[in-house]
Amino acid sequence: MNRYFKLTDDMRIRRRWHLRSPRDEQGQEVHSWQFFESRRIELQDTIRFPVKPAGQVLEFTLDSFATPVVHERVVQLFERLGISEVQFIPVEVEGHEGPYFILNTLRTLRCIDDARCEEVQYWKPEDERPDKEGQYRSVIGMRIDPTKVGDARIFRPWGWSVALIVSEDLKQAMEDAAITGTKFEEV
Repeated sequence: MNRYFKLTDDMRIRRRWHLRSPRDEQGQEVHSWQFFESRRIELQDTIRFPVKPAGQVLEFTLDSFATPVVHERVVQLFERLGISEVQFIPVEVEGHEGPYFILNTLRTLRCIDDARCEEVQYWKPEDERPDKEGQYRSVIGMRIDPTKVGDARIFRPWGWSVALIVSEDLKQAMEDAAITGTKFEEV
């Protein structure tokens, strides 16, 4: 049975950089949720990420809204592995040579195993958020059902799109390539 891991930003790295909310060419904030919808995106403007504080540059980083930003080495690794369920959107990281990209995941799977999670809460009618009703409001200690994943190597779980999940072979490849900034938690 395949194992899967939540891919996050390693906040334990000392004196690391922090990417802020993305901005367009006019300096206006870019709607980050579009990068969590598992759909291909065509942008007109170049997206820029402010860096504050500056510090150690990482090849995998989550910005302040958890949008994954990766260095070209990650793109090259995914290409070598034949991973096609992602889109790499070119971006600029202020004050740093690139190239850098938003890693836009194109798959969402219904795979969270509620019974094995520590705790799950759903949006209910009384929460007065009809746009979210029936989706997860909170997932603590997430576990997924690997039998519902199929051949996916990177995806977001339905209803909890803030999580980015990778297969064990992709995790291993990223570790073998010494991609900086990654942290993996088995789900």
